[in-house]
Amino acid sequence: MRSHLFGNPHSQSPSSLLSTEYVETARPLMLQFFRADPEHFDLIFVANATAAIKLVAEGICGHARDRLWYGYHADSHTSLVGLRELALAGSRCFFTDSEVGQWISEGVEIPSKGSSNNGAHPVGLFAYPAQSNMNGRRLPLGWLGRLRRSASKANREMYSLLDAAALVATTQLDLSDHENAPDFTALSFYKIFGFPDLGALIVRKDAGHVLLKRRYFGGGTVDMVINGVNDGWHATKQGELHEALEDGTPAFHSIAALHCALDVHTRLYGCMANVSQHAGDLAANLYRRMASLIHGNGTPVCKIYKANSSDYQDTRTQGPTIAFNLRTRRGAWIGKSDFERLAILSNIQLRTGGVCNPGGIASYLELSPKQMRENYAEGLRCGNGIDELNGKPTGIVRVSFGAMSSIKDVEAFMSFLVRFVDKESSQDVALIHSSRLAISRDLRQYLSWCRRKKSTSTLSTKSSMEGPQMTEEAQYHDPDYGICLGSAITKSITVINVTSSPVRNGEVI
Repeated sequence: MRSHLFGNPHSQSPSSLLSTEYVETARPLMLQFFRADPEHFDLIFVANATAAIKLVAEGICGHARDRLWYGYHADSHTSLVGLRELALAGSRCFFTDSEVGQWISEGVEIPSKGSSNNGAHPVGLFAYPAQSNMNGRRLPLGWLGRLRRSASKANREMYSLLDAAALVATTQLDLSDHENAPDFTALSFYKIFGFPDLGALIVRKDAGHVLLKRRYFGGGTVDMVINGVNDGWHATKQGELHEALEDGTPAFHSIAALHCALDVHTRLYGCMANVSQHAGDLAANLYRRMASLIHGNGTPVCKIYKANSSDYQDTRTQGPTIAFNLRTRRGAWIGKSDFERLAILSNIQLRTGGVCNPGGIASYLELSPKQMRENYAEGLRCGNGIDELNGKPTGIVRVSFGAMSSIKDVEAFMSFLVRFVDKESSQDVALIHSSRLAISRDLRQYLSWCRRKKSTSTLSTKSSMEGPQMTEEAQYHDPDYGICLGSAITKSITVINVTSSPVRNGEVI
């Protein structure tokens, strides 16, 4: 890429023809990577997985007009959930796997609503993630084939959309059995290779005709356009499916980079089976150690959100992702935002919040629709740092492993995590209870003084007691005192980062 000039593929110049060559050779390479036979599949390059989902929405809505019925799994990414707003014939959220299985097996007909259907049967679309982007649990891929063999005629005629973005990062997506493959598969290449920032929609050719009915058309997808109100007309390209669906100038530099990305990935890791085993082993190692991490009084440090059906020893049911929250010795929640800030200081990259999975968050955090609306009314917004409302966390912490992860990453994270462990036993707590009461009184007096002075303080503790010391970065919120205290508490309180603080020789006055 440093030695060649690339141009817009919609031209015949040498630079344009070079771009066209790279684009058209990358397409079969990527289909081969996913074991998809070009006789049965086509690949459309898009910006990302969400753009792939939106392309399906545009096409199937154009095909169904106002007759789209949509079924989706509750563990879906927000981008899949958003499709329900286009389903004028109705939609259904399947809250459990068993609901999906029962629906497929019993062949329940698609309900229709409204009078806009004009007696025509709705066009159905069923969508779900191959892997939860919240906690990494892997959903059954067998649903796709079962849907086509359903007892219900409406189900057999239903189209399927698989969000494979999370799955393909560490697992081989195998589309070799086209009869049991999804009609539409959305994915992102950056999650596999790291670069380029590019997505794709893999289309089963038997279902591709529904995408050609979309109302929008963009540059490069039509052979003729006539402007006007009454005379307005356009002719969509009639060649390969991707020719009619890749709007505008393709991201030819990113597509060309796929050649390099695939070469490097293959040279470093061999195959996706190696990546799957490696990442899975790391996640299983960390999960086992996190699950065994306890405070001195026996309270678990980590609340891990794992599905009952998943097993970190089985990559068929669980991906290399762990979703969790932390608790103090007394069971209080440690804020995910504080945890993330401290992780950043320790050079640890992770994700916190709702992670664009509203159904997973609601299910695992036991938040009812009413409670979620109340949280919104109280000010909760995506990424705004409100970590807890009404005694429940508002999001999670998520760590994931990939091809380039190593056991050193596991060790580094565990070294960071143990800072949040309070090793005091219940007996230890009883012995220093009276001291704590005195500390509480002194600190409350100090905080009262701060409020009068309108000062903001950050408190840290130092202890002469043996055992692991909590650093300033590893403080936690103690509900007994309403301030941040370390794990071993004495009457020696050092005050730092305080403006006009009443301190003498490092001691609170």
